[in-house]
Amino acid sequence: MSERDLSDQEEIHSKVLRAGRRTYFFDVRSTKAGDYYLTITESKKFTHDDGSFHYKKHKIYLYKEDFDAFKENVEEMMDFIINEKGSEVISERHQKDFKKEEVATEAELPVENTTTSTSSFTDVSFEDI
Repeated sequence: MSERDLSDQEEIHSKVLRAGRRTYFFDVRSTKAGDYYLTITESKKFTHDDGSFHYKKHKIYLYKEDFDAFKENVEEMMDFIINEKGSEVISERHQKDFKKEEVATEAELPVENTTTSTSSFTDVSFEDI
């Protein structure tokens, strides 16, 4: 994609959800024609044997004509899991993802469901997380 194409896909609204080693980026962007679409990016941190780390990223592009079907399917799948495993499954945490939190002070704990401003979000790279 050219630099011009990227600038044509203006970021309208962004939200970041930090969940242990996983971070989810929700971005509403506009197309060249002024239409909107949603991108959902999952970024997960992995550590190499030498202590350095890298991120694996996965992105979903969700267009407005698919919103209703996507929402219905996500709700159906979540309801199935909750019905099969019980509502307490929602609050389960995997300790391997939250080791740092166990030793962190309250001021060091990550903030979840943090909304970012559009300008500050575009200045953040996955390596900053």
